[in-house]
Amino acid sequence: MADLSIRKVLEQVQSGQLRIPAFQRGFVWDADRVAYLMDSIHKGYPFGALILWRTKEQLNSERDLGPFTLPDREDEFPVDYVLDGQQRLTSIFGVFQSEIAANEGHDTNWTTVYYDFDAEKDLQESQFYALLPDQVDLVRHFPVGKFFDVAGYRAATQHLTPERLEEIDHVQAIFKEAAIPVQLIETDDRAKVAIVFERVNRLGVELDIFQLLSAWTWSEEFDLQDKFADLAEDLKPFGFAAVGEDSNLLLRCCSAIIGSDASSSGLLALNGAEVRDRFDEIISGIKGAVDFLRSNLHVEKLENLPYPTLIVPLAVYFAAKDSKTVLVSEAQRAEMVRWFWRACFSRRFSAGVLRNLNRDVGEAKRLRTSEKLGLSEIPWSIDKEFFIDNRFTVSSVATKTFILLLVQSNPLSFVSGSRVSLGEVLRHYNRKEFHHLNPQKFLKGEGRDSADINRLVNFAIISAADNKALGGVAPSRYRAKLPASKLGNILNSALCPPSLFNDDYGTFIDERSLLLWGAANALAE
Repeated sequence: MADLSIRKVLEQVQSGQLRIPAFQRGFVWDADRVAYLMDSIHKGYPFGALILWRTKEQLNSERDLGPFTLPDREDEFPVDYVLDGQQRLTSIFGVFQSEIAANEGHDTNWTTVYYDFDAEKDLQESQFYALLPDQVDLVRHFPVGKFFDVAGYRAATQHLTPERLEEIDHVQAIFKEAAIPVQLIETDDRAKVAIVFERVNRLGVELDIFQLLSAWTWSEEFDLQDKFADLAEDLKPFGFAAVGEDSNLLLRCCSAIIGSDASSSGLLALNGAEVRDRFDEIISGIKGAVDFLRSNLHVEKLENLPYPTLIVPLAVYFAAKDSKTVLVSEAQRAEMVRWFWRACFSRRFSAGVLRNLNRDVGEAKRLRTSEKLGLSEIPWSIDKEFFIDNRFTVSSVATKTFILLLVQSNPLSFVSGSRVSLGEVLRHYNRKEFHHLNPQKFLKGEGRDSADINRLVNFAIISAADNKALGGVAPSRYRAKLPASKLGNILNSALCPPSLFNDDYGTFIDERSLLLWGAANALAE
């Protein structure tokens, strides 16, 4: 680990050698925190190291250093990008430099820090304060920004008493001798840079890979963030705007389509020019995946999916150059549907996500190019206990899978017998569209607890209006409110046994779980 003096930091920033990559966040420290940093330097307290990335390749997209626009590098590369310590670096530069004017519209009150001669010399309390002009008493306060400005320092000390001149000379000497620890990483391997950035930020704000790839791919004609925003608008009429707003999902699609690797390292290994050149292919893949989910599985929005990740292999299958339509044979369609259900019932993307995802990405590509039916050959199993042991929670994987299973049977209204508007149910997707077949009030009267009542097996697609009409009475009593001529069709469409109306919850659970299990197997086999 090397050290940099404050003077050297100022010189390297002013020469354009020290720079801020676009994937860093902006300057967020307030004036008090900047003043406390000055106090820490003065007292010799540890204040953290700078981590710099030295590279020969300047990024297309960079960030200002707080309110200061950095000059172009005068000498040849390499340049040093700040991976960690940007807030400290900006604070130090802003307080002590006098060469670069701040951009208009930025708060620069934090740059005017003063040493307070009258402050108590205390190990805990600060002797440095960021002050506004009307708060400054030149007898009491000394502008520390003059420490590295020879003429400015001389002028600022002229009115001081000999005692205070000696005191401030000592304080100045501390700052002139202060050493900022620096860890230097020399590499042109961007994946390595991403890992370092992720690890140093893990205890604070996690790595934003979207910002990283935006920096890697940026050009005057191409901004990844704008492209994803346009995609969100394109998908909005179809209920899938959230896909265009989920940067992690979109990035996995990019990496999988271009490099057949949905991991972060695979993503950051992408060539920026290739991402730009093949972006239409990426968009066609995502749109094709959304259309497939809507047409074949009645998925109306991203929130309906047990795992958003399910979109990635489908996007790989439908990705086509020049926005061409990818033809799907019946065998290919059936294979993708089978894979979808097996992945959901097996909770495929709850663990080993990248390993499983990359395997499925490869199989999806083979399915399209060679019609090899290997995509669905994944470990899976389901039994009736799935519907008995899992509780109904709209946001859970099991519940989302269960709801999509019910949707496939085209359920009918319990009150009118008419077909339920699945698009409306799934677009709203809230608890009000799903209710108990054996009402809570009835089961609580039998002494059953909440866990028993809220099993998946006891739920169906029943609107709030229908549920109110049926009332919280025993099934044998609300049966009369169902249209007699359509009763069989209603029960079949809800995958519900006639034993519902016997008011025997134990028998009902056993028989309905078998019906649900059979329906699940029919979809996944």
